[in-house]
Amino acid sequence: MGDLLDDGLAWLAERLKVHASRPVIYRRGTDETTVQAIVGRTLLKLDDGYGGVRMEWTDRDFLIAADDLILAGQKTLPRRGDQIRETTGGKTLVYEVLAPAGEPEWRWSDPHRKLLRIHTKQIGEE
Repeated sequence: MGDLLDDGLAWLAERLKVHASRPVIYRRGTDETTVQAIVGRTLLKLDDGYGGVRMEWTDRDFLIAADDLILAGQKTLPRRGDQIRETTGGKTLVYEVLAPAGEPEWRWSDPHRKLLRIHTKQIGEE
């Protein structure tokens, strides 16, 4: 018998991908792949430089199954500067993988490392 929690998280990640995701293009340089992504945002707590904290929302987070992020035939992890293109309402919005103030650009969204939560900022529109 397998790990019940791991099996449950895998089932939930698959249900989210099927019912709550949309196709996006993930690009690094000239390599790209189409993956299903769940769209969200994250409220980050950032040092204000004066001993306090300021709150800042990411423009857009994309939750992508770790097993789906394959570039040039290799499973990979997100990198600062990668781009995600999301088409909505006849427009393609371009996002860059990054996070403000030294925060990581991505993090695991679950303890069993099934979903990547990728922080981005919109940099353009095509």
